[in-house]
Amino acid sequence: MALMHVDFFSDVLGMSMNMDVILPQQTQGQIGMEGMAQDGQYKTMYLLHGMSDDQTIWQRRTSIERYVSQLGIAVVMPTTHLGFYTDTTYGMRYWTFISEELPRICREFFPRMSDKKEDTLAAGLSMGGYGAWKLGLGASETFGAAASLSGALDMVSDFKRNEKEAPERMTLFKGIFGSAAQLEGSDNDLLALAGKLVKEKKELPRLFAWCGTEDFLYQGNLRAWAEMKKLGYELESHTSPGDHQWKYWDREIQNVLRWWLGIEKDLG
Repeated sequence: MALMHVDFFSDVLGMSMNMDVILPQQTQGQIGMEGMAQDGQYKTMYLLHGMSDDQTIWQRRTSIERYVSQLGIAVVMPTTHLGFYTDTTYGMRYWTFISEELPRICREFFPRMSDKKEDTLAAGLSMGGYGAWKLGLGASETFGAAASLSGALDMVSDFKRNEKEAPERMTLFKGIFGSAAQLEGSDNDLLALAGKLVKEKKELPRLFAWCGTEDFLYQGNLRAWAEMKKLGYELESHTSPGDHQWKYWDREIQNVLRWWLGIEKDLG
């Protein structure tokens, strides 16, 4: 595999941004790992970080490069700061950046990345799980599948919970989403966005989700999963003991890859 650290300018955000990119490479001489590459276009996973992290975190906390080395796919890991993958009320257009500008830039820089939605996955954890499902639901013409690990999927309930339990966070959340009334029913409300996609009779993305039963986001996940299934989405959802920790996400990202690619091989 090739790992690239890319610094580039975003016209949408008006600032320099960063992403780390893993690209397939056919290798035979690496000790303990064999890389695989294929002819043609690469399937691509956009792998999103959570609130406290950046574009480096999946490499620092998991073996993501080793997992994908034998699959011949590309992985894009962008930084999006604390923007919650949203065009914020304070004026930073992180949603437009992640859903429109970033895929276009990646395909310009790396022309072997496929532009087919069935070859493009959004995945992430926590805040990034919210962002991944939002890409699947809100940019379904680009992302044919989306996977959330411990995602903040019921954002309206999370917003109201933070109002009560963590008022010190509300300056941040109101700067991103506005008020609870502005959030509920908007395109930043994943449950409303999912219903809108069904109502418009657009092709629905494939969805995957995992959440630990001791995670503070667990009940919100159960509510979101039930709503998606009610709306007719193809959702594969899993629970197991666990809270909000990397040891679970390291394990589950392997299951995401198996689900997306339809394989059963051991990636560990």
